[in-house]
Amino acid sequence: MGKLRLAVLNTQPPHLYFGGVERRIMETAKRISGSVDMTVYSGTKAGFKKPKKINGFTVVPFFSTDKLFPVDNWFFNRTLADYATDIEADVYEAHNASGYAFIKALRKRSKNAPFVQTVHGVLADEYIQTAMSGHLSPRMKLASFMMWRLSRLEGETARAANIVVSVSHNSAKRACRLYDLDMAKARVVPNGVDTERFRPADEGDKFNGRLGLGDRQVVLFVGRLIPRKGLHFLVEAASRVVKECNNVVFIIVGDGPLRGSLTSQLASLSLSRNFLFLGNVKEAALPRVYNGCDVFAFPSLQEGQGIALLEAQASAKPVVAFNVGGVNEAVRGGESGLLVERANTGALAEAIVKLLSDAPLRRRMGVVGREFVIANYTWDICAEKMLKVYCEAAAV
Repeated sequence: MGKLRLAVLNTQPPHLYFGGVERRIMETAKRISGSVDMTVYSGTKAGFKKPKKINGFTVVPFFSTDKLFPVDNWFFNRTLADYATDIEADVYEAHNASGYAFIKALRKRSKNAPFVQTVHGVLADEYIQTAMSGHLSPRMKLASFMMWRLSRLEGETARAANIVVSVSHNSAKRACRLYDLDMAKARVVPNGVDTERFRPADEGDKFNGRLGLGDRQVVLFVGRLIPRKGLHFLVEAASRVVKECNNVVFIIVGDGPLRGSLTSQLASLSLSRNFLFLGNVKEAALPRVYNGCDVFAFPSLQEGQGIALLEAQASAKPVVAFNVGGVNEAVRGGESGLLVERANTGALAEAIVKLLSDAPLRRRMGVVGREFVIANYTWDICAEKMLKVYCEAAAV
């Protein structure tokens, strides 16, 4: 018997984008290439125009726009649907809402074609949490509407799929509840982290030196600057933290539509000197960024899992986060980090101060966190579990 033929559908070319979905595709693919003949079908975004061979698998471009994700996604789905009869595979997998038109066309051709839908943060849940965050600008209201629309399409795809994979038990339960799915077809396969790349190292001091931070303590956040990431709660907590730890700086890595409003909020609270926005840093620099922090703060209001949490713990850094979604599966509360009540800025500030004030505690939590991630959340573990899912789907 030859290799299992796997077709993966994702609007973003995984070799040109560095989100959690794309990282999962790339890391899984290079680990299962010996057992699976894998082809990834992606939109024509970021200049991606010609098929490319990477780490034993092939990435093939299908037309999309490159303007706004929901528009790009719509064109990508329409193009895929037109070519559904030409894409032959033993198993098909779509991430989030990247395959809703394709599966409809596929089902018309072959009702029993094995299809795996991988849900990451559950778009319906993300829409709900964003709407609850309040104070949305007109732009964010439009983005929220688009999220609602995408969540409906994700749900349709999940209901039509043979197997639905989620990145945490919480996401699996939320997906089944919000999309009216039978739990019997749900599988949990968490994301992973490269524990050789993200590990304790001395390079953090050099990185901080180049930023001119001197001996200041560093609280780090890594992620998109969007409502559900809860950055305004971190700013509110920071106003309390700096009263007790005036030598602290909050480093924000990532970009997004809330950058302007966060800058204004900081100015109104006289906290601008305590925050440093680095924007999107290169992937190669991320390990140095993590190693340069004392505490990793993650005030997200909704999270399927949170790869950044894994990267921080793999780097032996203690975590402070809201106890929401799949966060308490990715962090050992009280052992590798401190989890506090959702949206409670007082508790968030108290947890950050506690860690900044106790170096031995930070070191102990760092050691536990790295051991926890190595035992449960490597990309090797993720790839092995996904291979089992693909084989199960092929046998349906």
